[in-house]
Order: sequence, then structure tokens, then C-alpha cells
Amino acid sequence: MRFTTYKPQHEHPHHLQPQHRTRAAVVSADGTLHPLPDTTSSLTELVRSGGGLPALLDAGAAALDAPPGPHVSQVRLLPPLQPTSIRDFVTFEEHVEGVRRSIDGESGANGVPDQWYAAPTFYFTNPHAIYGPGDDIPMPPGSTALDYELEVAAVIGREGSDLTPEQARDHIVGYTIFNDWSARDLQSAEMKVGLGPCKGKDTATTLGPYLVTADELEPHRDTDGFLRLTLTAEVNGETIGKDLLSNMSWTFEEMTAYASRGTRIVPGDILASGTCGNGGCLAELWGLHGTHTPPPLRPGDTVTLTAEALGTLSNTVVTGPAPIPLPPARRRSRERP
Repeated sequence: MRFTTYKPQHEHPHHLQPQHRTRAAVVSADGTLHPLPDTTSSLTELVRSGGGLPALLDAGAAALDAPPGPHVSQVRLLPPLQPTSIRDFVTFEEHVEGVRRSIDGESGANGVPDQWYAAPTFYFTNPHAIYGPGDDIPMPPGSTALDYELEVAAVIGREGSDLTPEQARDHIVGYTIFNDWSARDLQSAEMKVGLGPCKGKDTATTLGPYLVTADELEPHRDTDGFLRLTLTAEVNGETIGKDLLSNMSWTFEEMTAYASRGTRIVPGDILASGTCGNGGCLAELWGLHGTHTPPPLRPGDTVTLTAEALGTLSNTVVTGPAPIPLPPARRRSRERP
């Protein structure tokens, strides 16, 4: 099943009627929305209930038995859910090669570090900066080198700790497209400190357009356990990148097992694949070309990401706020009491 969250396209926030509030729905093949029962407050709460895939499918079946709602073209789609946390992995070797050259310059020209092969590395990103399909994306304050990142994310539907990859499969409720917007100039500067990425990734992440349940993607699973989905990135209608999700070096189940090691994953957590190769982001191409070709994103540019079986996610970049000035670090005396 495909689930989405939506509200009317045109509304006044002070005059919303009950029937105009945000709703969750199953999306049929022809785009008709089938709203979930009124007893279901949101897709976020349904996922966070911890019932996993069976609970989601039961709610979807009830929606399909009820009278249909509007067509998807008649509403404004929102992020399918608000994540509890976001772990963004880096599982595409080709992406690592290109971006290291772009971010680290000559020091990144030696390819992929040995440590990358040891475990599926990830960082935590901002769950409070989530955008949905069609939303305008503001330029991060102070950045002139904005980039998109084409990824797919798994959504966790059951709590677990120290899972095996085999156990982890039952904890993944579904998948969605994930755009990790990245201010490459901010990222490059702050990572010289040895931490990060921080503000380079802090302004926006786009999810959507749908949460597709895990069972829907089983026909796309190859003999090695990877999901073979075609991924395409376009900027202003021009194809910039194309790859296969199955070029990941770890499966989502292995990533989930690693995320749960020594801690716990909980319903609503999101685990993103990391950026695909072959133009999955501009920085990879900058590293390969040695120049900013294609150029960084600017206000007015529209980025469209498509993942087979998951849909298409499109956003337009707009002017963002100017950075509020802060002083540089003060040199302190290191006086002791």
C-alpha cells in the first residue's frame, strides 16, 4: 500500500473545518485518496503505535472499505510522517569517492577511506526541518553552494535493540524518498573542526511523496537482499543523475541492525540510504569534474527526484534568510580558579 498525508490545497488557517484538517490516506493506483478512519489521528501516530506493518495494513484495509476521498491532484501533499529521529547513512561507494574530492580537495583524491568498509557509517540529522512534496526550500543562511541528495529511507515501525539483519526486516514498516539538502560550502568549512556535518545539513530534509509499505517492494528484492529500484535526479527538467538503489553496499536490514547495536530503534525512526552514485548529488560531479559543473542550486531551481515504486518528489529552491552575525571565538586566558 501507498500512504500519504495531505490537506486542502487552499485554506485559511483560522477557518479550518473538521473535514479540512490534515488527513492520512491510502493512495490507490489511479491517485484516489482513501482517508484513514477518523479514529486514526495521523500516519505519524499510527506508525509510532508500534504495531508494525500489520497495523499499517489493517488501517489501510479499513480505509479502502470506506467511501473514497479526493484525488491526489486536488490536495496538498505533506511529509508522510514526522520522524522520531533521522539516521542518514553513507552506503554508496561511488558517492563517497566523488564527494571526498569535492569537499576535501586534494586530500580526498585517494578514494574511499578504509574505515568506510568496516561498518555502515551514519550521522544524525535534524528531524525538526522536514519538508514535503512541492514545498519551497529556503537557501541555508550564508550558503551559496546548495546541493540536493537523492536517497531512499526506511521507516521503522517496531522497537528493537541489538537486532540481527534477519530480525531487522520485521522492524521496517515501509520506505520513502529522502532528499538531504546540503550546503556544501558550510559543510566543507565546519568539517575541518572534526565534527559534523552540522549547519551544512541543518536547514531542510524532504520526505515523500508516499510511505510505501515494505511488502510492496519485495518483488524488487534481488538475490543478495538489495532492493533494485531505478533512481533519477533532475534539475529544471534536465536529468543529472541515474543509479540503482541496489548499488548500496549494505542492505536496509543490515543498516537497521547496526543502528540498533548497543541502543534501540523506535517506531518513527528513519534510516536513510545515503546518496546514490552517478549524479545522485552535484558535489559528486564537482569532485569528478574538478569544477562546479553543473552549478550549485540557486533560488528558482527545481529539483525532481524519482524512485521506482516510490514516486516522484519535487521542490523549488527559494531565497532564504540572511545569517545573523555572531562573533568569532574569543582567545581566552585559560585562567584557573
